Amino acid sequence: MEISARNVFEGKIESVEVGAVMASVKIKIESPQLITAIITKESVEKLNLKPGDIASAIIKSTEVMVAK
Repeated sequence: MEISARNVFEGKIESVEVGAVMASVKIKIESPQLITAIITKESVEKLNLKPGDIASAIIKSTEVMVAK
């Protein structure tokens, strides 16, 4: 996948909490840190995100996106 954002952190999904519209996805990255992304429920379902998956946190401006 090609992307213009330069702040990309790959890690393992630690948890996915799905609400009626939005979802919270916690990604454990290489350093002992955790990034939380608030994304739409539709995105979680489209990417089939679940704990244990390897995913990337892509940080652009004030947003955190998730790629798999």
